[in-house]
Formats: sequence, structure tokens, C-alpha cells
Amino acid sequence: MASFSGNNKKYYVFVSCRGEDTRDNFTSHLYSALSRQNIQTFIDDQLNRGNEISESLVKAIKASAISVIIFSEDYASSRWCLDELAEIPEYKKEHAQIVLPVFYRVDPSYVRNQTGSFGDSFSKLQERFEQNSEKLQTWRKGLREAAELINEVVNHILKRLLEEVFRPRDDKSQLVGVESRVEEIESLLSVESKDVYALGIWGIGGIGKTTIARATFDKISRYFEGSCFLENVRGESQRTGGLACLRQKLLSNLMKDENVIPGIDLNFRRLSRMKALIVFDDVTCFSQLESIIGSLDWLMPVSRIIITTRNKQVLRNWGVRKIYEMEALEYHHALELFSRHAFKQNHPDVGYEELSRGYYATFSHWLDRQLVF
Repeated sequence: MASFSGNNKKYYVFVSCRGEDTRDNFTSHLYSALSRQNIQTFIDDQLNRGNEISESLVKAIKASAISVIIFSEDYASSRWCLDELAEIPEYKKEHAQIVLPVFYRVDPSYVRNQTGSFGDSFSKLQERFEQNSEKLQTWRKGLREAAELINEVVNHILKRLLEEVFRPRDDKSQLVGVESRVEEIESLLSVESKDVYALGIWGIGGIGKTTIARATFDKISRYFEGSCFLENVRGESQRTGGLACLRQKLLSNLMKDENVIPGIDLNFRRLSRMKALIVFDDVTCFSQLESIIGSLDWLMPVSRIIITTRNKQVLRNWGVRKIYEMEALEYHHALELFSRHAFKQNHPDVGYEELSRGYYATFSHWLDRQLVF
């Protein structure tokens, strides 16, 4: 399915498997699924196998960001597979490579302890190498360490569930005048474009740019392969290393990997094939965008960018095609919002109608800045 030459970091995923067990079922389905997502994958079934693991195979392991080990019942009967396995954990320790074990019709405890049907296969190989105790020890260590990685996978999944599924959601029912504006933003973003389309939301501080951007993001992000909302760019940029942290967050959120390393070319190659939605909130200068994202050129053309700012020149410098100007709330929405704060309901109390209207008329500009959203 793949070949390898040279030292270029060509692959995202290296798959270690025993072809006879899984090639025509699980492995082929996995390879097809990864290919559909434009994730270059290396599977070693086209390399000529000799007595020792080949240099080209070692290079393939080191050139991949992720190794997937597919343990099947007869995996341990293959010296070739076990030699691969011995290389992978070492590279994980030295270079923080991500390693994912897959237990295909075999119990993880059988792999960890070399027991059961998996142990039977290993015993046959062990008989052939009983004089090479060092090699056997290396294989046993590799099997044990790789099998124990399942705990890391479970913990990672649990963490993501707690963060993404069980976290409390903001109650949008308490927002006033949002729905119609979100629909306007959606309409502006739905234009046909062969390039990355950027939309600016411009207005004075406190008028609700962030709220509108967040509500839009929450509504449409599910239609994108990757999404990220970078809040308070202005404030974060004033902190030491703040822009670097925002860049890290951007890559981590888009690729759903908190361990992603900024600056590695493969990150950008993968993002160039990803339909992404990115919001940069409260940007004050062009250099902030340059530091965080560098350029829009490496994003897939159907991606969408939203930038909120008080400075229209930032949008012009970035080449933003459309600018949505945030205006103050319409009178009836403004009165409703004031009433919610003052009376804990959608309208003024009886006897306070005229006073509320007069108060809003006098302090409308201040109310827009202080109460809206």
C-alpha cells in the first residue's frame, strides 16, 4: 500500500500489523479511511523482508507522527513484527511519537503477559530463538509496554469526553438580539468561494462582537472538520509567550491533538486538506494574525475565518473581503435587555415604563457598551 525512500517526513501514520491476519479486513478498512481524510499512511507489506528489520522500515517509523500497532492472534509469530515493535516504543520515548495499540480479536492481557492464543504464537517463535535471550527480552519488553499503552488511550478518551461532552453549555436563551445577527453572519459566510473566505466583525468595544462570533461558531462549527475559537487575542498577546500559546491552541484544536508540535511541516500539510473554521476574537493589530497563523495560504480553500476587532484597518490589511459592522441594539431589544437586568423579566414593572424608556434614551450609548450580551 505504500513505499518509502529517503529521509523526508512523508507519512503521518505508520501501521505495524501481521498482514495475513488483518490485511483483507481491519487493516484495509483503516487504510482506506485514513486515505479518505488525506492522511498519508505507511504499511510495510510491500517491502522485501529479510532476516533483520530493514533500514528503510526504521526510517519509515521515524518519519511518521503516529504509529498504530495492530495486535492480532498471530502477531507474535512474526519476527518482523516484533522487531518493528521494539523500535516503536524507543522512538516514542525519544521523540514523543504518538503510539496507538489496536487489539484485533485478542485480549490486551494476552499481549501484555504473552498468554492465551497470543502466547501460543509467541512460544513458537521463542523456540526458534531460545539461544538469543537478549532478543527475546527485547520482544517481551516491547509487547508489555505497547499493551500498557491502552491505559493512556482510555485516559485520553475520558479526558476528551469530560471536556467536550459533559462540560456545561452557555445558555443562549438569555441572549437578546442575537439570533437575527447570527443568521446575517451565516449568510455572509455561505458565499461560494474558491479561496479561504475571511469575514470581519467590526465595532466599538462592548457592543457584542465576541458574543455574536461565539454564537455563530457554536452553531456552524459542526459542519467543519476542524474548528477553533481563539478568544481575547488582544489580552493574550500582552502576556509573555501569549501569541505562541495561541498558535499552539490553534493547531491543537484543529487537529484534535493537545500534543501537536508547532512549526512541523506535516501539521500544515494536513491542515491544507482540512475544511476549517477559525475565529480570531478581539484582534488589535495585523502582526498578531501574522504571528498566530502566518498566512491563509496553507488552509483548505473552503475554510472560513472570522475576525472580531475594533480596528477596521486590521481587516483591510489582512485582505478581508467582507466587513460586518456591529450596531447598537434596536430599541425593543435594548429595552428588553435593560428590563432583564433591572427587573429580572423581559419588560419594565408596571409604573416604571416611562422611566425605563427615558433612562434608556439618556444612557443608550452606555447601555449598549455595558449591558449588551
